[in-house]
Amino acid sequence: MAKKSGGNGHYRSAITGRYVTTAHGKRSPNTTVYEKTGGGATGSARSAKTGRFVTEGVAKRNPRTTVKED
Repeated sequence: MAKKSGGNGHYRSAITGRYVTTAHGKRSPNTTVYEKTGGGATGSARSAKTGRFVTEGVAKRNPRTTVKED
């Protein structure tokens, strides 16, 4: 699934949970998630590979490729 980086957002690492540069985010699409600014927290987990929300079980089994949105 292609991720669009329109402009109002940042990339976050699924491994560390920290924000990363746009260049790093584009180089590492399987381990980064693009988050739009002002999107609000959902408390769910999102897959870095697909960009889709996943269950807590999937997130626990794949900690390096999922990001918990608090």
